[in-house]
Amino acid sequence: MNAGMKALLIENLKKLKLSTMIRNLEGLIRQAKQEKLSYEEFLLNLSEAEIQTRQENGRKRRLQEAKFPILKPMESFNFEAAPELDVRLIKELSNCDYIKKGRNIIFVGKSGTGKTHLATALGMETCKQGIRTRFVTGCGFANELIEARDEKLLGRTVKRYAGYGLLIIDELGYVPFSKEGAQLIFQILAERHEKKSVMITTNMGFGDWTQIFGDPGMTAALLDRVTHKAHVINCNWDSYRLKETLKRSPK
Repeated sequence: MNAGMKALLIENLKKLKLSTMIRNLEGLIRQAKQEKLSYEEFLLNLSEAEIQTRQENGRKRRLQEAKFPILKPMESFNFEAAPELDVRLIKELSNCDYIKKGRNIIFVGKSGTGKTHLATALGMETCKQGIRTRFVTGCGFANELIEARDEKLLGRTVKRYAGYGLLIIDELGYVPFSKEGAQLIFQILAERHEKKSVMITTNMGFGDWTQIFGDPGMTAALLDRVTHKAHVINCNWDSYRLKETLKRSPK
């Protein structure tokens, strides 16, 4: 490829915003000459580099958009500390098929059992697979919705949350919230029913959810929607955070 043609090609790639192709062009041209690659093989290598970069950049954007408080991958979860956990099911959920079916996941159990870690790890997997994800705490979510309503931005906020393929609500019931917040969360969850997936972590059994949402009728309606075809994972093992604390404590 002569200098004039190369310059024209680079200019065309700039117009198409194919920056990775521009960066890799010289090296791939040399490789093609050394290995006597066909034009088709050269173009395939050039386009694959662009695709890989875009996929990685997309993954980083989705992780940032998800607003995980701490990135906790599945590899760092201590499965030995959770002997009753169905590891096969967790691996199955990691492929994200439940999202295609609009199914929910609910982690129920006391504090320190790794519910948030598992939810975050599964959420990171959805980001890797190109699915927009959002992580919120129950109390923080309720306050955000109330603020949006007060500022007459509720419709826009509801629409934004409807765009996420997975909505993770962490610590539902851990900190109580107002009746108005409960009603607004109910609205979001009701609209996602059988359309978009929700993942919830909670330290309260379903029979105690009236303490979260107040109204028994609304709570029953919510449970009916949220638990319908949901994967309910009971985290009944001992708190490994407490175990670690006790190990470090002086005897």
